[in-house]
Amino acid sequence: MDIGIGLPSTIPGIPGTLIPEWAAAAERAGFSTLGTIDRVVYGNLETIPTLAAAAAVTERIGLTTTILIAPYRGNGALLAKQLASVDALSGGRLTVGAAVGGREDDYEATGVPFTERGRIFDDQLAEMRAVWRQDPRGRAHPVGPAPVQAGGPPILFGGNAPATFRRVAEYGAGWILGGGSPEQLAGGAEKARAAWREAGREGEPRVAALAYVSLGPDAEEHARRYLLDYYGFLGDFAEKIAAGALTSPEAVAAAKAAFADAGCGELVLFPCNPDVAQVPLIAEAAGL
Repeated sequence: MDIGIGLPSTIPGIPGTLIPEWAAAAERAGFSTLGTIDRVVYGNLETIPTLAAAAAVTERIGLTTTILIAPYRGNGALLAKQLASVDALSGGRLTVGAAVGGREDDYEATGVPFTERGRIFDDQLAEMRAVWRQDPRGRAHPVGPAPVQAGGPPILFGGNAPATFRRVAEYGAGWILGGGSPEQLAGGAEKARAAWREAGREGEPRVAALAYVSLGPDAEEHARRYLLDYYGFLGDFAEKIAAGALTSPEAVAAAKAAFADAGCGELVLFPCNPDVAQVPLIAEAAGL
């Protein structure tokens, strides 16, 4: 199982210069990918330019949106162009984790109907695929740049609704668990594989997951401060998320083993503490 690391771009108040520093440190440490978490109504850095900044200072490490919320981003052509640009800037290292999301305030802030997000997403996906194929747009040229990866960056779909697994089979390279237990991953992965087989796809879908980690001094305090704030809209359930953060090397090692046993192909560990010293600590705990 590959081990990726999240960028601290969702932690409010970080200096922008931390992103390239963290990205370069993660590449040196041997992580498989750099991840981002997506929100609008929060003090986070925006996902797509964040990954562009990370691309500029790295050469090998993957770049993955874990998970980009697509429907409130407008038309599929512009989103396809933005993602193809990151793919070009990185030399073909982008993977797109995408979903419809569940936060109504992000949709309200962007003027997109929350109840129509599934239909909008399907329309975007069809448009993105056409753009990445370089289909002509009427009398105009194709929308460029052409992505480095033929057909566009691979897409991992997040969510657990039936439509998610339909999209995995129709458009996707696989499925990603946007937070949860190894048991939840195993159940979702089986649904993804079943949809894949039913659609006649060859091979197996990729399966990925994310988890939260905070190590070193005051690890639990950092985890609670960040996660209770970020997930505060969930009420009491935010306490459960904060309690599930990996706050010791032993917890990281146990989670790594459990997710691998559940069929996870890549686990992305997201920091709750933006100190770049977390990078080597997490790498050591993950056995890199």
